[in-house]
Amino acid sequence: MRPHPLRAAAVTGAVLVLALASSGCLVLQKDLDQCKSDAASFKAAATQKEQQDATVINELQTRINAAESATQDRDSKLSELSTNAHNMQAQLDEATAINQQLRGELERTGKDVDKILADRGTLSKALDDAKARLEELRKAQAAAEARTMLFKDFAQRFKSLIDAKQLRVEMRRGQLVVDVNGDLLFDPEKADLRTAGKGVLMELARSLQGLSQGRRFLVTDHVDDAPIKSRHYHSAWELTASRAVAVVEYLASVGVPAASLTPAGGGAADPVAPNDSADDRAKNRRVEIALLPDANESLAIR
Repeated sequence: MRPHPLRAAAVTGAVLVLALASSGCLVLQKDLDQCKSDAASFKAAATQKEQQDATVINELQTRINAAESATQDRDSKLSELSTNAHNMQAQLDEATAINQQLRGELERTGKDVDKILADRGTLSKALDDAKARLEELRKAQAAAEARTMLFKDFAQRFKSLIDAKQLRVEMRRGQLVVDVNGDLLFDPEKADLRTAGKGVLMELARSLQGLSQGRRFLVTDHVDDAPIKSRHYHSAWELTASRAVAVVEYLASVGVPAASLTPAGGGAADPVAPNDSADDRAKNRRVEIALLPDANESLAIR
């Protein structure tokens, strides 16, 4: 029995449908597997990328951390340097202010640093000069003490003549001077020694001989200011010079070394009194025998 044509067609169609369906399923399964494989590959690639990105991120983070640390160190050092600079500037300002204050004080007292340095050499020289002057003064003091002792000795030796007002022992211009009464030695306007005057000069010669060797004496005659009326002498200078020579010659004749005696005429130019009275005029008529300083006494105190 032959099948019904419609049924046969239907069966054929169903078979075709099933065949097609089976073929489509095969295709879909293959695509699905491929998709799964691609997805797995993509996932693996993504995982690897994530790992690489994570490594890069970690490296970048490490660099960032290092940079931040370096930045902090730099900021810390800059802050420290700034603080030090501020402190140094403050110290400099303080030192400058102190220096200005000190310089101002020096200037107010009339002494600045430059002047002190410049004056150092002058002060050193002044000190040396002061030491030298002190040594000179010590020598002069010693010489003055020696003259004082000699003065006391002469005053004792000639006490009787001093009491008789025939001579005086005194210090004039730092020199020991034996002042002999001129009227005792000479007559008015004469240059010849009187007998009484020779006796005084004899006693004086003994004392002069007793002094140490090498001493020198200046023998000076003086008169008052009365006009000279002598026929032999035209001025007081001539008269006094002649009288001084007469005294020196006599002292030398009685033993005083001639080399130690120097005569000089003083005229009326060096009075010891004002010539206002007879007594004052008598004081000015005199013969001075001055002990000249030796080498150790040549320094006069200024």
